[in-house]
Amino acid sequence: MSEKLVVGVLGGSGLYEIEGLEDVAEVAVETPFGAPSDAFITGRLGEIQMVFLPRHGRGHRFSPTEINSRANIWGMKSLGVTRILSVSAVGSMREDIVPGDFVVIDQFFDRTRHRPDTFFEQGVVGHVMFADPVCGDVRAALLGAARGVGVTVHDGGTYINMEGPQFSTRAESNIYRGWGVDVIGMTNLQEARLAREAEICYATVAMATDYDCWHTGHDDVTVEAVLEIMAKNVGHARALLRATVPLLAAQRTCPCKDALKFAIMTDPEQIPQSARERLGLFLDKYQSA
Repeated sequence: MSEKLVVGVLGGSGLYEIEGLEDVAEVAVETPFGAPSDAFITGRLGEIQMVFLPRHGRGHRFSPTEINSRANIWGMKSLGVTRILSVSAVGSMREDIVPGDFVVIDQFFDRTRHRPDTFFEQGVVGHVMFADPVCGDVRAALLGAARGVGVTVHDGGTYINMEGPQFSTRAESNIYRGWGVDVIGMTNLQEARLAREAEICYATVAMATDYDCWHTGHDDVTVEAVLEIMAKNVGHARALLRATVPLLAAQRTCPCKDALKFAIMTDPEQIPQSARERLGLFLDKYQSA
């Protein structure tokens, strides 16, 4: 069955200010999982529909732990989104990933403790494959578009997702480096997990803003330093998004699109009505009500 290409963007509140974006509107979405971070911004880039959401809310109102990623991803799915491009600030754990560089990551490592990160609970159990948590096709499009953006882009890397909201201790930072991770952030892994359960392709553009606190030759990470680098890079991020969208194929051939096909373990007759109502957006494709 064919599907319409709709591209979602998760990131800062200014990312929707892309040159050429037309028919911009706000859409408020109610979800079974509570309120999303903000109203969704919709628009059209050429013939392709776009949906934007600031993950921390406009004005940066939600800490990483407080972000309602389930509502954010459910809202994206309800608006027809099939691909998500995530843009976020990270700390660099490698000397050669210089503040200001972009990393198109391919792996995650989880160090969070307090966050819901699945839709499947309270009467229905699902186990999606997550060995490769980033969609290879969307990642390839990002890398293809990056050549003309004017910023150094690294192909691949592991994003360790810490809890926050405090930055790392020096001991943590050095241990994480010893584990071989490439960047550190506070937000993207839950999005990736939930996007896979929602059968939405997901990829992350990580913007390095600092060296965390492991690098003795640089100042320890501060909010001021992060904001300064982010302000310099927002134009590059918008240019990358604009260049990536036309490279996304109209129809998906990746495994993301069928991630739930064999994932639901619960006997359909045992799924409570409340769970069917909560998860119908995902289940109705495979199970009749």
